[in-house]
Amino acid sequence: MKANWEKIEKNVGLLEVEIDEQQVTEALDKAFRKVAAKVNVPGFRKGKVPRKIFEARFGVESLYQDAIDILLPDAYTNAVEQAGITPVDRPEVDVEQFAKGQTFKFKAKVTVKPEVKLGEYKGLAVPAAEAEVTEEEINQELERLQQRHAELVVVDEGPAQMGDITIIDFEGFESGVPFEGGKGERYQLELGSGSFIPGFEEQVVGLNIAEEKDIEVTFPENYHAENLAGKPVVFKVKLHEIKRKNLPALDDEFAKDVSEFDTLDEYKQDLASKLKERKAKEAEAARENAVIDQAAANAEVEIPEVMIDNEVENMLKDFESRIRMQGMTLELYYQFSGQDEAALKGQMKADAEKRVRNNLVLEAIADAEKMEVSEADVEEELANLSQMYNRPAEELRSIFSANGYLSTLTADLKVRKAVKFLVEQSKAA
Repeated sequence: MKANWEKIEKNVGLLEVEIDEQQVTEALDKAFRKVAAKVNVPGFRKGKVPRKIFEARFGVESLYQDAIDILLPDAYTNAVEQAGITPVDRPEVDVEQFAKGQTFKFKAKVTVKPEVKLGEYKGLAVPAAEAEVTEEEINQELERLQQRHAELVVVDEGPAQMGDITIIDFEGFESGVPFEGGKGERYQLELGSGSFIPGFEEQVVGLNIAEEKDIEVTFPENYHAENLAGKPVVFKVKLHEIKRKNLPALDDEFAKDVSEFDTLDEYKQDLASKLKERKAKEAEAARENAVIDQAAANAEVEIPEVMIDNEVENMLKDFESRIRMQGMTLELYYQFSGQDEAALKGQMKADAEKRVRNNLVLEAIADAEKMEVSEADVEEELANLSQMYNRPAEELRSIFSANGYLSTLTADLKVRKAVKFLVEQSKAA
């Protein structure tokens, strides 16, 4: 096989490949066996038609596309490896020559991982983060625990208040006409959660059980449904139930209920210790992010749009997975947030570009510093994952290898080494 790589644009090049005649012959043989098993030729059983009779009846050209499909994937993969390039998108393939008795020639227009021109990345000054814990922070943590352990009490009388859990029916109308997606029955809404469009929840406050009300709100200008964006609407709302949080007292009994400690003072001391540990980790993460951002800002790299688009898709999948764990679907999220998929992806794009840029720069730093990932590094990471997922390390290695993830794991470990190097080389601002 011959392969020639030539750049034609910043991150795009042309890969010219030629496969020898022998491989073409072998591919045509495989294609014939595949096709002959399916065709019906009078006088012959399926799969038993002689090659000469098949070609006389259908023409050898009828095998070309199947033969190309057999040859192309491995030929492209081998050519990419031979050229030493890293594609980041599907290639645009143009077959130039394919025929019996000839070589197979094709060209592939390929978008590749961009080159990074590193700037200053050693000795970067980053601010030291504060890891001390204040009394106010301890009290805020106690308040969050109060909310978490609050008892929901059914309210029989009196108006709904901010913070209440309400059960409501609602139906939306625009110019007196019901609109799609604007109706819900016995919907649970926490007032003050910001789940509905601005102004809705505030107007539920004050309603009594079985009371009905017309709520007037205006959809955001960027609402995903163009026919409603920026439009004033009326929701007819009926309140069915109110549940209110009954917060437990912050005393020794509370400490006994939520921890292994007998007194609130002991529990507060433990909280302070854990908060300090958490803040220290957050401070370290902030230092890492700051030094990575500086190194990335100092570098020059032109990122192909497809890499950003792919990262946005990954972020969208992660987001969908997280909200599903909370009992919500993307469709419901779009309905209640006033967004659509395009708007959500638009919000994610800047962060996606930053992630791609940072990762490319970290990979370049690892290469510049000749960082390597040893087998011991991989073994250590597999041992960590083994503890995390409670599965044998060798089983995880087999799974990673079978699915092609071992190289991804190695690349991730290499990037982590680059991050550690940047932090060690940095200095306090």
